Amino acid sequence: MALSSISTTTTATASVFISFLLLLVPTSFCSNNGLNFKSDVPQSDADLLEFPLNLEYLEAELFLWASLGRGLDNVAPDLTMGGPPPVGARKANLDPFTNDVILQFAYQEVGHLRAIKSRVQGFPRPLLNLSAEAFGEVMNSAFGRALNPPFNPYANELNFLLASYVVPYVGLTGYVGANPKLQTPPAKRLVAGLLAVESGQDAVIRGLLYKRASEKVNPYGITVAEFTNRVSELRNKLGSSGVKDEGLEVPNLQGAEGKIRGNVLAGDRNSLGFDRTPEEILRIVYGSGNERIPGGFYPKGADGRIAKSHLQSP
Repeated sequence: MALSSISTTTTATASVFISFLLLLVPTSFCSNNGLNFKSDVPQSDADLLEFPLNLEYLEAELFLWASLGRGLDNVAPDLTMGGPPPVGARKANLDPFTNDVILQFAYQEVGHLRAIKSRVQGFPRPLLNLSAEAFGEVMNSAFGRALNPPFNPYANELNFLLASYVVPYVGLTGYVGANPKLQTPPAKRLVAGLLAVESGQDAVIRGLLYKRASEKVNPYGITVAEFTNRVSELRNKLGSSGVKDEGLEVPNLQGAEGKIRGNVLAGDRNSLGFDRTPEEILRIVYGSGNERIPGGFYPKGADGRIAKSHLQSP
């Protein structure tokens, strides 16, 4: 009886001690599907940090599938948080050099997802439409007519680079727009780091396309430069906030210092990056020109408090 009593007392004491230790663990390090995140930013910062996850998920899946033939569910399933797999994504027909570049982009995007989710809780991967038809619709809208045959981003490296032109730049303008609205140094540091790499990706894509600017895209007989110009014009139209997008060739007066037609990097009159709000981004990626009407790459809409607030609006 004495030994049993001692054992019971010891167990009870250990339980109390462990419970006490758990009370000392900061809630800012609570587990989030296996990921630790620090809730040390105000809600307004958290909202602005979470919103880009929509674009980061899209870019990660697009680049992973194009280069590897598989996505986050295979490469980093913990990051999906149980969200549905993308629709229509597949391996692209890329030459070894382009495949290597896109694979690097892919793993960079995985890192971006981890970085954001280390700071805020995040949300599950939204339903993404990465089908050839979705990109084909973007190109049809850009040219104001149905291309024949339909544009297929996965057909070859040039088509995929043109499809990639559609995506990262939108995200980087969002980071430029978010930065001055952030209140805390940790949030600003995170966005600055994300913006640096997203800008680099966009520069690489634009540089590869600029080298082929005068080349005609088969079988359409339309130059690479014209494709980029039309996509940029479409994004300006959908965003409904003036010129915040430029293709690879612009009128001389619109180029750097008003002196050059080549436009390997897009920028304002002082060659500073353009900014976009979450609402402008939603209008573009939905393809509807309306942040309340989902579609395009996000059939059921984007996630996060900002995006959901518009979906719930009348």
